[in-house]
Amino acid sequence: MTVKKRIVVYHEENDLAIRQCQQGETDTKDSEEDIKLKYITPAIEKAGWDKNSQIRMEYTFTQGKITVRGNFSIHGKGKRADYLLSYRTNMPLAIVEAKDSSHNLGDGMQQAIEYAMMLDVKFAYSSNGSGFLEHDFLTGKETRLAPEEFPSPDALLARYRQGGVITPVEDVPFYYSQGGKTPRYYQRVAVNRTLEAIARGQERILLVMATGTGKTFTAFQIIWRLRQAGLKKKILYLADRNFLIDQTRDGDFKPFDKIMTKIRNKDLDSSYEVYMGLYQQLAGTEEGKEPFRAVKPSFFDLIVVDECHRGSARDDSQWRRILEYFSSATQIGMTATPKETKEISNIDYFGEPVYTYSLKQGIEDGFLAPYKVIRLDTNVDLQGYRPTEGTLDIDGNPVEDREYNRKDFDRNIILDDRTKKVAELITRFLKESKDRMAKTIVFCVDIEHAERMRQALVNENSDIVKDHSDYVVRITGDNADGPKYLGHFLDKNDDYPVIATTSQLLTTGCDCTTCKVIVLEANIESMITFKQIIGRGTRLCPEKGKEYFTILDFMGVSRKFADPGFDGEPVVIYDPGPEGPIIPPDDPDDPDKPEGPGEPVPPFPPGPEPDPGPGPDKPKLQKIHVGSGVVSVWLLSKRVQYYGPDGKLITDSVTNFSRKSICGEYATLDDFTKAWNGSMRKKAIIEELKDRGVFLDALKMEAGKPDWDDFDLICHIAYDQKPLTRRERVDHVEKQNYLAKYEGLAREVIAALIEKYEDVGIEEISDLKVFETDPFRNLGSTTKISRAFGSKKGLEKAIKELQDNIYA
Repeated sequence: MTVKKRIVVYHEENDLAIRQCQQGETDTKDSEEDIKLKYITPAIEKAGWDKNSQIRMEYTFTQGKITVRGNFSIHGKGKRADYLLSYRTNMPLAIVEAKDSSHNLGDGMQQAIEYAMMLDVKFAYSSNGSGFLEHDFLTGKETRLAPEEFPSPDALLARYRQGGVITPVEDVPFYYSQGGKTPRYYQRVAVNRTLEAIARGQERILLVMATGTGKTFTAFQIIWRLRQAGLKKKILYLADRNFLIDQTRDGDFKPFDKIMTKIRNKDLDSSYEVYMGLYQQLAGTEEGKEPFRAVKPSFFDLIVVDECHRGSARDDSQWRRILEYFSSATQIGMTATPKETKEISNIDYFGEPVYTYSLKQGIEDGFLAPYKVIRLDTNVDLQGYRPTEGTLDIDGNPVEDREYNRKDFDRNIILDDRTKKVAELITRFLKESKDRMAKTIVFCVDIEHAERMRQALVNENSDIVKDHSDYVVRITGDNADGPKYLGHFLDKNDDYPVIATTSQLLTTGCDCTTCKVIVLEANIESMITFKQIIGRGTRLCPEKGKEYFTILDFMGVSRKFADPGFDGEPVVIYDPGPEGPIIPPDDPDDPDKPEGPGEPVPPFPPGPEPDPGPGPDKPKLQKIHVGSGVVSVWLLSKRVQYYGPDGKLITDSVTNFSRKSICGEYATLDDFTKAWNGSMRKKAIIEELKDRGVFLDALKMEAGKPDWDDFDLICHIAYDQKPLTRRERVDHVEKQNYLAKYEGLAREVIAALIEKYEDVGIEEISDLKVFETDPFRNLGSTTKISRAFGSKKGLEKAIKELQDNIYA
């Protein structure tokens, strides 16, 4: 390929050529790495950027999306910027994307803009070595720059500040301890956006971050930097559940240990600086005599409200009075699910989110676990249940003759046979997935349903329960053992409990890092509750084998994934009306109901926490209870869905999806065979297909043919060709007396390669690293083996000829 010739100018400091413009023709071509080494890096350093503290090359800031097919998962490639330029560690200012000399100056700009927007930097540059194209987010303009015109750090910082972007703590670094966590890119953006808002005088701030993305770690870094800068001294961290306070205090907030206190007995000891407290404890029950009034309204400088979609969102909430009393303090609301209804609004109180990091973005970046959904419908769920004449409940009373559907089950009517079937199907899934130790949460209609489901699951798993009585437990607010079991269930180093039944206690806040299975056994109407429940499974834990999670949906609730509100931006629809907000009647599916007047304030540390819903602990109406052996229940429908490329669920089987993906890359059999035969490293093609979600191991498992050759499997799946096993292909090679063309060591090597292919497939013999493994190590070094074929090129030629013969 010919490209335009560059006229060059030499810098005295490094004597490296930097191209200024393009004219004429030459046959030389510089790779992207050449362009960076020869031209871009010298130009940036010449502008005054320090290579040790201000320039980060090959900056990878995401982990790469995880794709799931069958029971297999694979990480994609993370996003990587060629250059990230920072004035200080806390202050990234610019992104530079490089292209090789065959590209035009601005060919890297779209990628640079995408990365700059994600990293929240205000200047993006594209370069092919001849100069730079600059995109200024503060003005919206693009400018061509000669190499020597690249701006200095001080020049960019001055423009940054002129654009109105300021932060009061730019000199204060993020907290870091040896071996500890460092902020991910979106956490850094969230912290800096918050600090910028405070610098502008904003007193109420909303951060929306998906469950599992580190809201408390982000809150800690905000507090740390504000305190280190001397801008905020007295801090109040509010949550509504005791274990959330303990989890935060013993986790991300641990560095505050010497200056932090957990408020006990409603006593605000003024000698501390960071206070952890429960909303309901500080709010009290008698207006005008609330515990928070023991200190002055100006006592706190900063209040962080965890899970602010809960009680603090209501105008009439007792908890809201805490925020109003300390109105002079900066108040930061944090939630994964902001609440926006006509009666309740996070945004009306805290303002529009200064930053949003969604579940979809977290999955795309590879920081959150994707999910697959298995919809399981029994005959009574899809067809309804109508009692036959003379059907009696467990007390011997006639069951009302009417149609009951899945909305009635376990809320109005109990069918013991359905409960037993659901427990059987959950257990069957764990057995078939060969992971009966997979942490599982079963979300039930109410506490009573959770107890019945616990009993049914115990009976289905009696082979384990006889040795481990805590294999299945109930974790609900009314159960004194709940907090004990909860701690062990959440601890990723504790094997037991494995299965937890609950109603609403586990819907929010708890870090279920190792949870691999979410079971939906309740008819969930609230989108917020649904999103919170899904959030229990989104944390990754690769060290425990968790890179995705499975949702077993018995109630058709997964239809909410198709709702635009599932992962969309919150929309304000708050309408308080001329006389204030209309307070809706109690919603039986709303876990955020305010505590009514006269309810006792829980002691601190509280006893059993009240389970907030979806219904009261005891039903208002007596449920109809139909005992075992009365109703015939069976699995009528099963559908497997995967998290798709656009964030929506796709229903394709592994085979169908793979066929579409392969044909999307290689339209015809001829296209594929040309690519396959033209590449010595077949592994590169297989890896390329993996990036498109084609998992050959999953396909072999689905087909029940583990010995099929990769090439044959692909041709069979995508192009309906008859497949051969690796043994059949080896037989074909041996019938030709292929080894006769070699002698001595070369013959031994080729024979070992054929045997290796039959054992493990073509990937292994496509890479020269195979000669570092057995049995080749016994034959000599790679250098010695190469000499048996004349040279390294001779060896590579022999391997390519063998591959061609295998696939002849």
